[in-house]
Amino acid sequence: MTVLTPQQRAASLAAMQSENFDVLVIGGGVTGAGIALDAAARGLRTAVVEGQDWASGTSSRSSRLVHGGLRYLYNLDFKLVAEALKERGRLLTLIAPHLVEAQPFLWPLKSPVIERAYSAVGVGLYDALAVVGAGFKKTVPVQKHLSKKGAMRHFPDIKPSALSGAIEFYDARVDDARLVITLIRTATKYGAEAASRVRVTDILKDDRGHAAGVEAVDLETGEQLTIKAKRIINATGVWTEETQDMAGGTGGLKVLASKGIHIVIPRERIRAQSGMFLRTEKSVLFIIPWQHYWVIGTTDTAWHEQLRHPVPTSADIDYVLAHANEVLERPLTRDDIIGTYAGLRPLLQPKVLDESKSTKVSREHTVTEVIPGMVAIAGGKLTTYRVMAEDAVDFALGESDAKSRRSVTFDLPLLGADGLEAVRNQAGRLGAKYGFDMERMKHLLSRYGSELPDLLATIDDDPSLGEPLAAAPQFLRAEVHRACTVEGAMHLEDIFIARVRLNSEARDRGGAAVDEVAEIAAAALGWDADKTEAEKANYRARIAAELAAEEQVTDEAASAERMKAEDIV
Repeated sequence: MTVLTPQQRAASLAAMQSENFDVLVIGGGVTGAGIALDAAARGLRTAVVEGQDWASGTSSRSSRLVHGGLRYLYNLDFKLVAEALKERGRLLTLIAPHLVEAQPFLWPLKSPVIERAYSAVGVGLYDALAVVGAGFKKTVPVQKHLSKKGAMRHFPDIKPSALSGAIEFYDARVDDARLVITLIRTATKYGAEAASRVRVTDILKDDRGHAAGVEAVDLETGEQLTIKAKRIINATGVWTEETQDMAGGTGGLKVLASKGIHIVIPRERIRAQSGMFLRTEKSVLFIIPWQHYWVIGTTDTAWHEQLRHPVPTSADIDYVLAHANEVLERPLTRDDIIGTYAGLRPLLQPKVLDESKSTKVSREHTVTEVIPGMVAIAGGKLTTYRVMAEDAVDFALGESDAKSRRSVTFDLPLLGADGLEAVRNQAGRLGAKYGFDMERMKHLLSRYGSELPDLLATIDDDPSLGEPLAAAPQFLRAEVHRACTVEGAMHLEDIFIARVRLNSEARDRGGAAVDEVAEIAAAALGWDADKTEAEKANYRARIAAELAAEEQVTDEAASAERMKAEDIV
């Protein structure tokens, strides 16, 4: 079994200091993780480092959607939408069918004739592009036109005055952080070396001025590291310019940070079978159903504060509530909110910093040379991470080498995808053996796919792991154990934020579960009593800071409150 553990991390760091890699990836979000997998699967000796936890930036703070971008059709961006829909189809059917699930949405219509006509054309084109991209196979159902009465049957909690009818269309949803962690694990399966909480401090150059590696620091130990590589790929999102600046030179990308926030509502609070898609004056608003909750967002506002811990303000939350309540019959209040989170989109500016440098612009993302031997990629979105990764590795290799070492990820399943249907077919029998109902089995299959038997084996070894968490019974104790022994969690916050995601899915951000989760983590990671208490105190301080931040009106005040809680390392 391919695992991310402290032992694996130590072995990877040792390899990083003793070898000269073909490719070094800086950044462990979805783009960097995808690049690491693409490069490793081509047979390139690959290393990937991340300054925080895997997916800790934008890639754990998204709308959790895999979608073509219906709104882009309004801008006639047909190629962009077609590319994204093609990738959506691959994720749904082959690459990650356990993590990516088809999801119906309603597009409410105000005008019964004109709006329905042009919307039907737009959604029809969306469906057609998806079918063409999937080789003329349907990966999700096509649009369905609903009368007002039919729409209200699908979404009973919509205001009757908010629509005259609706179009039902499909996109897909994904646990964004789990996708990233699975990409990193799959990359290590194919030989990549991977280490989180390694901060790059300088770019090394050879006597020709070409990038030759990095200086870095292991944040867990303070140890200084030298990692040599023939090619460096900068995939650090909103930190792109900060990473580029270490290399000097004139090349690279210009990126601005835009904040998008989401609120989380209990599943039973909104009566509906479908999600909803709404256009606002500033962005789009999705009301997205999950098994135990709804995610509602997003916003699109410039962010000028620190980049590590963006937070929603009171004003942001009011904005999302107001727009959701425009269509909801039973208005949401702050008392309904069980979670909030904010992420920063790396908005790619139109021009690269040095027009004389080699550059590849591919619709929404751009790859360019920073200095010889180092490239940067930015833009794009989660749905198209695989295409971005392929473009970045092709560009780093150069035309000749890229042709001789072609990408293979279009047909490469991630861990948990192979054999998924066979394990799904065993769900009833397995559930009966462990006393799990079908709702529990659906939850487990959507997280672990065909690797579910590995998790169940840990329960065979220790039956206490088969018990639900006392304060969060939707999760098993075994899931916390697996976060530490398979999925690379090194700290308590890693578990709550990106694996057992109570930080954004529980009213107290997981506070009531801290003692139990820490007990399981301490046993799995070998913490002593002092270390365990320090981890608990750190996460509780984070909770307090996040809750205080969302009471503030401005970004500046919210950021200041959030930064009162110190990072664990």
